[in-house]
Amino acid sequence: MDQDALGPVEGPLMRARLHIRSGKRRLREGKVSAGIVTLYDSLLCGLEAYVARDENKKKLVINEGENLKDEKTVFAVLRRSGALDDTLNFNEFERLVERALYEEVQVDWRELLVRLERVFTQLGVMPFDEGALPPEKPGEF
Repeated sequence: MDQDALGPVEGPLMRARLHIRSGKRRLREGKVSAGIVTLYDSLLCGLEAYVARDENKKKLVINEGENLKDEKTVFAVLRRSGALDDTLNFNEFERLVERALYEEVQVDWRELLVRLERVFTQLGVMPFDEGALPPEKPGEF
């Protein structure tokens, strides 16, 4: 997939959806750390797609000097602007991802997935038709 060819909204949106699908599969397979890291990438892509939409940009409450290329800043701006609720603590999730990069973590991934799916819905990433996505190649991981 050429994400750049899809454009600044559709490219990250497609990547987010592909990684939601594969992240969920990894969780179900017991590859919890890999699933969490994959879902984190989905979240970052979802944030990128959200702020790339012109109609969303107009609604954002952005303080002077805030960098919308920084995911923590984007998450805070979206919370402040009312686009996201308090379903997910971004800093806590980021700490979990940091651990998951270096070790197999033991967490209640089902509850985390429920919270992430709520955020993905608020960002407009979900729901989506998995049948519309390119076929998965799970053997590559």
